[in-house]
Amino acid sequence: MMADLRVLAVDDEPLALRRLEIALGQMRGIQMVGTARSGRQALEQIAAHRPDVMLLDIKMAGMGGFEVIEALDDRNMPLVIFVTAFNAFAPRAFEVSAVDYILKPVEFDRLQAALDKARQRIAAVDARQRAQELQAVVAALRAQADEASAPQRYESEIWAQRRGEFVRVLVRDIEWVEADRDYVHVHACGQSYMLRETIGGFQERLDPDAFIRVRRSALVRKDCVVAVRLEGYGHFRARLASGAEIRVGRTYTKVMRALLRHRHDAQHDSRGLPDLPDAAGAHDRLTDNSALN
Repeated sequence: MMADLRVLAVDDEPLALRRLEIALGQMRGIQMVGTARSGRQALEQIAAHRPDVMLLDIKMAGMGGFEVIEALDDRNMPLVIFVTAFNAFAPRAFEVSAVDYILKPVEFDRLQAALDKARQRIAAVDARQRAQELQAVVAALRAQADEASAPQRYESEIWAQRRGEFVRVLVRDIEWVEADRDYVHVHACGQSYMLRETIGGFQERLDPDAFIRVRRSALVRKDCVVAVRLEGYGHFRARLASGAEIRVGRTYTKVMRALLRHRHDAQHDSRGLPDLPDAAGAHDRLTDNSALN
């Protein structure tokens, strides 16, 4: 059921105002929220009642109808139907986007037609607003659906075997992975889990921004590396947060060097960062948490 049209009548002539009151009182779906006999009173009534439509006389003592329109902002602006005895004002009335322009003495049918036009305009604005809101909701739901249906590129969890049962392991808890022929051993949270898969295939399931290969048979999680030890004959070991030490293959020293540089640059400059020379006879060194974190 359509809500009543809330109407304010403004005219400085008492008889003209009374005629409007009588006519509006006979119309269905109309709620007269107030009357005003001057432009100033009209502004007060608009602020107090927020009418949908204002029947506004143009030529009034003091503040006329056009001045009332100019004094209103967009938030308080009702639809306007000008009511006047002078048709010379019609062009300007429509310049300020009036819904209609009625000549005095006001005829009932003519007033009804003007109010019907105002109701249609309100319905059109409401429908457009509802359509825009609905479109925004549909767009948001579609975006959520697309995100939910998009294939996940990397695993967030795996199922691995431990002591005769399959256990769910979160990828974010994995510290390192080592190969054992056709199996991999996954080390997470102080436990070791076995999975029948090659280390190459397992690596493809992991985010490369989170894990690096440190030798052909081992992967480590980058943020678990807390120290790198350089041993003789070009051998290096990465120490993890758990205390485990993982041998770094000679062909993977560049990868480790890049990791050290990236993490070191995030806190400092790269001066003082130890080299990882792939040469025999290198002296033992240690890059610890103070340089990496």
